[in-house]
Formats: sequence, C-alpha cells, structure tokens
Amino acid sequence: MVGRADLQEFEDHLPDKDVARGFYAKYEPKEVLGRGVSSVVRLCVEKETGREYAAKIIDISDDESGGGHQNSFTLYQASQREIDILRLVDGHHYIIKLYDVFESSTYIFLVFELCKNGELFDYLTNVVTLSEKRTKVIMKQLFEAVDYLHQKRVVHRDLKPENILLDDNYNIKVTDFGFARMIAPYERLFDLCGTPGYLAPELLRASMYENAPGYGQEVDLWACGVIMYTLLVGFPPFWHRKQMIMLRNIMEGKYEFCSPEWDDVTEEAKDLIRKLLVINPMERLNANQALKHPFFLSIKTQAAKFNARKTFKLAIVCVRVLIRIKRYKYTTELISLETIRTAPYKIKILRKMVDGCAFRIYHHWVKHGDVQNRAALFENRPKMDLLRNSSQDEKLLHNLQCY
Repeated sequence: MVGRADLQEFEDHLPDKDVARGFYAKYEPKEVLGRGVSSVVRLCVEKETGREYAAKIIDISDDESGGGHQNSFTLYQASQREIDILRLVDGHHYIIKLYDVFESSTYIFLVFELCKNGELFDYLTNVVTLSEKRTKVIMKQLFEAVDYLHQKRVVHRDLKPENILLDDNYNIKVTDFGFARMIAPYERLFDLCGTPGYLAPELLRASMYENAPGYGQEVDLWACGVIMYTLLVGFPPFWHRKQMIMLRNIMEGKYEFCSPEWDDVTEEAKDLIRKLLVINPMERLNANQALKHPFFLSIKTQAAKFNARKTFKLAIVCVRVLIRIKRYKYTTELISLETIRTAPYKIKILRKMVDGCAFRIYHHWVKHGDVQNRAALFENRPKMDLLRNSSQDEKLLHNLQCY
C-alpha cells in the first residue's frame, strides 16, 4: 500500500490536475500492480461503494500540440482506439470490462474490473503444466471470447498468456487491446505488431514481402494454438533463444509433439492444435469451428433401463474408488534409483520440478531436446531469489523415496 504522501507527489506531477482531481474524487489509489513503458496500473477503491478496481494510467504528456512527436501521437490514437474497442465488446463474460474513463491532454485513466488471480502466464509458471481438463475449460472460454471479438469485426493481434487474466473463480478475461483493430469484411492488414513467439506466418510475410496478401482475423487463431500447446506442456512450440531461428520455425510451421511431454496427451488435443497451427490461414479453423472440435465434446450415452443390482454394485465401486483417491495423496510414490539415473526427465513429477526451477532461475523457456536451449542454462548466473523457493523444492524431494 502506498502512503498519502506518495499519492500527493504523484498528483502534483500531473500537468492537468482537473482530471486527476476527478479521478481522486471517485477513487482512492492504492499500490502499484504493474508498469509498462508509458503506463502504470494501480489498485484503486471506489470511495462510495468500497469496491476494488484496477486503474491503468497512461502518460501521453509528450503529445504536445504542434510538437510533431509521431510516436506520442500514435500512443494517444492507440489509447483512443483501445477505448472504442473495449466499449464495442463490452458485456462478454471472458473479456475485461472497462468501467470508467478520465481523459486529459496529458493523462488517460482507464478503470477496469480487478482480476485478483493475476495473469495466466504467472499461473502457468507456478504449476508448469495444466491437465487436459483444465486446459479444455480455459481454451473453451478463450475461443468463445475470440469468436465474439471476430463477430464484432475486431482482431486482437496480441493474444498470449500475459494478456489473459484470471478472475476470482479462475475464469479468463482477455485484456490489453492496445494492438486490436476493427476491420471491414475482407480487409487485410500489413503492419507488424504482437509478440514474436505468437506471431502467425502470414503476419510475418506481410512485414517481409511487398507482394504479400496481408492478414486478417485468422492470426488470433494461430495464437490460440500456441497458447493451447503451451498450457499442456509448459513451453511454447516455436520458442528458441535465437529469435531469427524462432521466426523461421514459425514461417515453416516447424514444431513437434516431443516425448515424453506429449506421451500422455490425447490425440484429440493434438489434432486441435494441428488444425490451428496451419500455415495457410484459409485452412485454419475459426473460433466457432474450434468450439465444435471433438476435444470439447463430451461422450453421450443412451439411457438404459434401470437395474437396481447393477446400480448398487456401481455405487460400491465408486465408494471404493473415492476411498483410494482420498488415500492416494498420502501415499508416497516409489521411484527406483536406477530410473532416476537413466531417465529422470521421463518422470512427470521430476520433470515439472526441473522445468519450474529452470524457469524461475533463467526466466525463459527451456525446451527438452534442444541442445542450444539447454546450453543456454550455463550462460547465466543463477538468480539469488531462487533461495526463497528452496524450502518448497526440498519438501518435494523429501516426498520421493528412492530405491
């Protein structure tokens, strides 16, 4: 929490205090939640109701009239476009809601709903990988949000786990519409924007070749495929520490379902990813088609005649299963020392621990089987903040009894 002196100092530095006073009259700012290149996000409380919100404060003070600062002008225009798009798509369950806007010539205050569980990226970093069941829930919500955006003729262009928030119930909220655009039917875009690991091949071609046909809403579905891949195994499909190699892999659609990470993933999940990570955007699934994929369909059984004896036997089996499941978490998994020596990465619990520790130390993805990525581990010095997490790792190792 910040003190009143800090808030007063922040307010004193605002060239246009009228807007600042209007914001402060309705909301009480608290601690900083995040920072960007030209913006800061603060927790704020509505004074009348006590409800908590997230306020994004965008600094456009360099956009002076007659100054000719093209970059500042672009920032102001992008902020206005983001506000227009947020108002256009308002009301969807899985899209961030904009509650209030305060605008002046120097600052823009955007008041959003607060998602207390933070970014999907941070959540994934903590758990390393998600189960197919959990991935199915998140991806279904994401496709519904993307389908709604595309119906409104909006293309997001920067979908990634960092731009997906989790609310109190761990439902997703798509956010950060700074690169979003409203496009007309059959309109094609050519500007390069987004995050390298999630860029679609046609977007890269549009920025490289003069005769490229451009790109449209299909780029969002490519990004969804990258996100789904990342959720299931804990690293993205095209990541490489040399960015040019990564971009070449994207252009060629070069990725793999490597072992052992993908050994336990169903064919339905892999098939959906294959149909999203398609180089030709015209052959790529759209959001509505993705929602109808077998990965999201539950198996329906025909109603059978009631049988009391079979029902009673089934109930007994269910009770026994529940008792075993309840006891399972207290049962120590036995792993032989020989297995750990020969193939430790094939053991899921060890693999998650190794990947989690590697990400916390080096703060980037490390793909199994990539010699160059593994070599990158030895080019950095371990971060001292890992010591804070050592007790948790020691506890996990203590639960492994090796024979």
